[in-house]
Amino acid sequence: MVAPVFLVQKESSVTKKKHLTQRQNDRIAANQQKRLDRLAKKAEKVAAVLDSATFGEPEAGVVISRFGQHADIEDSQGVIFRCNIRRTVASLVTGDEVVWRRASQIQGTIEGVVEAAHERRSVLTRPDFYDGLKPVAANIDLLIIVSAVLPSLSLNIIDRYLVAAEAMQIKPLLLLNKIDLLSTEQRADVERQLDIYRKIGYEFLLLSAKTGEGMEQLHQYLQAGTSIFVGQSGVGKSSLVNGLMPEIAAYTQEVSEASGLGQHTTTVARLYHLPKGGNLIDSPGIREFALWHLEADEVTWCFKEFRPWLGRCKFRDCKHGDDPGCALHHAVEIGEISAERLENYHRILVSMAEDKPSYY
Repeated sequence: MVAPVFLVQKESSVTKKKHLTQRQNDRIAANQQKRLDRLAKKAEKVAAVLDSATFGEPEAGVVISRFGQHADIEDSQGVIFRCNIRRTVASLVTGDEVVWRRASQIQGTIEGVVEAAHERRSVLTRPDFYDGLKPVAANIDLLIIVSAVLPSLSLNIIDRYLVAAEAMQIKPLLLLNKIDLLSTEQRADVERQLDIYRKIGYEFLLLSAKTGEGMEQLHQYLQAGTSIFVGQSGVGKSSLVNGLMPEIAAYTQEVSEASGLGQHTTTVARLYHLPKGGNLIDSPGIREFALWHLEADEVTWCFKEFRPWLGRCKFRDCKHGDDPGCALHHAVEIGEISAERLENYHRILVSMAEDKPSYY
C-alpha cells in the first residue's frame, strides 16, 4: 500500500510543478512583450526624428503617373518629382490627390515620398482575370466615349461603355469621330440613332478634325475638369489625343526608345494639362471595359431610362424577356424605352455570362 501512496504524492507534485511553470512562462512572455513594445516605440521615435531630418513638411500633390513602387507627383507650382510610395498607401493611380514630402537630399532619382492619398471623387476601374477589379485612374470628371461612324454606328458598343460609365458614376460624353466621311444620307441616319440618347439625356458631339466641326465644343468640355478618352482600336482616339497634345506622342516615343519597345507597348496612364485648360489622362491600355464583374441587376440599373419602371413588373423575378406583365416591355410599347436599348441590354447580359471566368 506504501507504493501507491508514494506514487500519488509524486504525481500531485509533478502536476503542481507544471501549473507553476505555465504561470511563470506566461509572466516571462508578458514581460518580454512589454520590452519589445517599449523598444518598438523607441524605434518609431528614432525613425520619426530621422524621417523629419530626411524629408520636408507635408505638401499637397497630384499623381501624374505611377511606375511600380514609384510615382511622379506634381506640386502646387506645377513641378514634377519622382517619389517613393509608403507601404501604408494601399492603392495609388494617376489622378490621385496625395500628401507627399520632398527629400532634403536627393538619392538617385528619388526626390520625395508619398505619405497618404485623399479619398477619390471618382475612380476608373477595369476587371482583371487575375487581380479582380483594378483602379486605372482617379478623380475623372468626364469619360469621353469615342465611336466610329463607318462602316456603321454600333449602338451595342456605345451601350456597353455607357453601362461602365454609369457603374463607375462618371459622366459620359458620346463623341462620333470622323463625321466628315459620311454622306448626307448616312449622317441623317446617324442623327436619327442619336435621338435615342438625346431623349435619355446623354450628351454627344459630332467631330471632324479635318473640317474642324465640333472641335471648339470639345475644348469646352475638356476645360471643365479631368477627362479621359476610351474607345475601340481604329476609332481615331490616339489621333485625337495627339492632336490636342502633341507632346504626348513625343513622350511616348521617348519611353519606347528608352525601353527598346514599340511605340504602343506602354500602358502607363499619365495626366497632362491641356493648353486651353483642363486635364487629360492618356491611358493607352484602356480600350474596352469588360462587364462580367457586374450583377444582372446592376446592369439593369445602369440603363438609366429603365429606373422609373423597375419594381413595377407583374412578377418580382421578372427577367424582362418574354415574362408576362414586364414593365420594361410596356415602356417600349408606349415609346418610353427604345427597343434597341432593351435588345442591347439582353445582349450585354448574354456576353457577360460568356465572358465571366469560371472561378468568379
